[in-house]
Amino acid sequence: MRILCLLSAVILLVSVPAFAEEGKTPTIAEVSQAAESHDGLFRLHQNEARGKIWLELPAPDGEGLVASVLYVDGLTTGLGSNPVGLDRGQLGRQRVLDIHRFGPKVLFLERNLGFRALSEDPLERRATAQSFAPSVEWAGEVAALEEDGRSLVEISSFLIRDAHAVLQTLRDTDQGAYRLDSERSAVDFTASLAFPDNLEFEAFLTYALEAPEPGRLVARTAPGPESFGLVQHHSLIRLPDDGYRPRPGDPRIGFFGPQFQDYAVGLDASIHRWFISRHRLEKTDPEAERSTVKEPIVYYVDSGAPEPIQSALIEGAMWWAEAFEEAGFIDAYRVEVMPADAHPLDVRYNVIQWVHRSTRGWSYGGGVIDPRTGEILKGHVSLGSLRVRQDRLLFEGLLGTAKTGTGDPDDPIELALARIRQLSAHEVGHTLGITHNFAASTYAGRASVMDYPAPLVTVRDGALDVSQAYGVGLGAWDIHTVRYGYSQFPSSVDERAALEAIVQDGLRDGLLFITDADARPAGASDPRGNLWDNGADAVDALETTLAVRRHALDRFGADRLPEGLPLAQLEEVLVPVYFHHRFQVQAAAKVIGGLEFDYAVRGDGQPPPRWVTPERQRRALDVMMGLLEPSFLDLPDEVLALMTPRAFGSERNREMFRSQTRPAFDALGAAESAADQVIQQLLQPHRLSRILEAERRLEGALSLRDLLDQLEEPVTAPTSGTAREQSLRDVVQRVIVERMMALAADESAPLRLRLRIEDRLTAWRDVLATRDGGQGAALARRLGRFFDHGLEYKPDAAAQPMPPGSPIGSDDPGFHAVGGMHSGHNAGGGCSFEATR
Repeated sequence: MRILCLLSAVILLVSVPAFAEEGKTPTIAEVSQAAESHDGLFRLHQNEARGKIWLELPAPDGEGLVASVLYVDGLTTGLGSNPVGLDRGQLGRQRVLDIHRFGPKVLFLERNLGFRALSEDPLERRATAQSFAPSVEWAGEVAALEEDGRSLVEISSFLIRDAHAVLQTLRDTDQGAYRLDSERSAVDFTASLAFPDNLEFEAFLTYALEAPEPGRLVARTAPGPESFGLVQHHSLIRLPDDGYRPRPGDPRIGFFGPQFQDYAVGLDASIHRWFISRHRLEKTDPEAERSTVKEPIVYYVDSGAPEPIQSALIEGAMWWAEAFEEAGFIDAYRVEVMPADAHPLDVRYNVIQWVHRSTRGWSYGGGVIDPRTGEILKGHVSLGSLRVRQDRLLFEGLLGTAKTGTGDPDDPIELALARIRQLSAHEVGHTLGITHNFAASTYAGRASVMDYPAPLVTVRDGALDVSQAYGVGLGAWDIHTVRYGYSQFPSSVDERAALEAIVQDGLRDGLLFITDADARPAGASDPRGNLWDNGADAVDALETTLAVRRHALDRFGADRLPEGLPLAQLEEVLVPVYFHHRFQVQAAAKVIGGLEFDYAVRGDGQPPPRWVTPERQRRALDVMMGLLEPSFLDLPDEVLALMTPRAFGSERNREMFRSQTRPAFDALGAAESAADQVIQQLLQPHRLSRILEAERRLEGALSLRDLLDQLEEPVTAPTSGTAREQSLRDVVQRVIVERMMALAADESAPLRLRLRIEDRLTAWRDVLATRDGGQGAALARRLGRFFDHGLEYKPDAAAQPMPPGSPIGSDDPGFHAVGGMHSGHNAGGGCSFEATR
């Protein structure tokens, strides 16, 4: 049931006869006599001179249902600001619309698919449908009516509305109060297209400022921020037929897809259901182990992507052909350049789109998915065009610019193209239904393009080796996952048993799976699941990364910048070199208080959760503490001499170190940012709470006291060394104390932890109070104020934040994002997002 049936019947019985008795409704021919008509999913009539566009709808059934369609909104054009997030080619939410006629009105009702009854019994389905409300997408007046029940409805108000929730996005990103100005908005009749299975529409929408001031990000990208225009796209799509068979999700396999509650299941089963998202792919010979397919999956690369990027995108996306071959499909997948007359938001095309923004930002892999079954109707990738330039900058910072443009294996451009191939494969993977696997970098051979790849750089024979910077081709996990999602089994095979056998193959082969929820959070526990890391052992990889950083800093010079650019732009190149270790630090920190676990299913033989051994935890802590030494935090004088103030015509931007010494370079500020990252990782509340738990369960465990003792030494140690060294020790001391106060004041942290932190702070205050002048005495007084004010006291920010590593979704106040080769640029569509480092 798609709406409350009894109510529908009553409305129809009352409304339709009265409607007919009025005798005022014209026929379709009368209304559309001057209109241009097109046949398609629905017959389309449009009169451009009058600004009218009508849908001709079939007669309703006995319950008032005219038709059911899949509806998707999107943006054909974008604002161009990554932090705001309104991008060219952005898809919106897909929903099933049940089109109902109630007398003189037509309602577009979004079906509530979160609660269903997958039953053959119509009464059971009706009971569930009547229990949960639909949403009303739009309502319009019937403009014409035929005796056979066909009707005409004018839909310009459906097209000229904020369907993509632009206004909400502007509010969420603090970009000022705007409104949709319908007087300066219009339907684009040249973009109204009718096809047998879909209708495509566009409207130019004007957003007008109501508040006194526009948001800073809109002001930076729109020529006149008092109003700006976006082209909004609408797709009405025929619902797929019943030939697609949904496939169940499994927590041990990396597919996303619709989840819902099924009230038709028996009492012995869970009402929670999950279908994976995947394309429909059918063999011409379903009984054969290998076969050609009825209709291949074809992806189209944006013809607006320039060379050599376009070729790199095609090459990377084509890697997936191997997985389909391994799954038994012959010539089932290919990648081509998009035809010039194709629209990227047309549901008939799987698209890899090249998107420009004013700053670096995320890339996305998503698409149009039938929310009833998980069937992917359209894969849609949006790749930020500036990310390839950021990758070039990364390698020029490490290697210099001498090889740039040579075409050699260590040419920063060639290395950036290697990354864009991997990125293309990664985002296409999302549009095939596959989620991230952030454990893939821990097993040999980089087993998945669905991980975030750190460039694998090592020091070999006194030089940096970038020969294995990025992987080529799919990994074992990718092929394994496609087998689960897409394999077609002969009719004699039990599909459930066959799918479990595939899962067991992966478990036997050690194909570990860890996804976003257990890798991204700061307090995540499993050191095998990380973003931008390398290697099976996070601490070993950190030491390798530190060696690369030391090598690059020792040789950092003006040759890291192309000829002819202002020397001040070296600061943007220095940032990723100085912070080259930042992501591997996050990985190594998970060893401390670490807990490894698997997405186990009853009876599958996977081991229970287990603590990381105390020996590994102590080693990780020792290496992390080394990152607080003055020798690590300081920059060579030769590098500092190159850090010149900004040149005329060049503003400071978010890709630079934060500075409180302008125009001079703030070396202590850079050290403060680096130290703060380490200390935040060590004092993460979930991590420390796990340490407390492990103390009582793991013999010889690293204790909270052990960790705090390590932090105490730089806090309470007497002044020593040169003034330069002591200034860096002061930085570390100050940041540790500030972060400890922040933790003690964090009411979301467990009280048992906060009491231990307060106790240690009290002891430090007593020691520091004995110091004669200097920072120690000042910190003792600061701690006194902290305790005097109790938990209401909010410590100041411990340090200036690092410049962004991954693309960010919000802007940093006071910093202007600007374009340019060395401004450090990069780039979820529903299903996912990806970053560049």
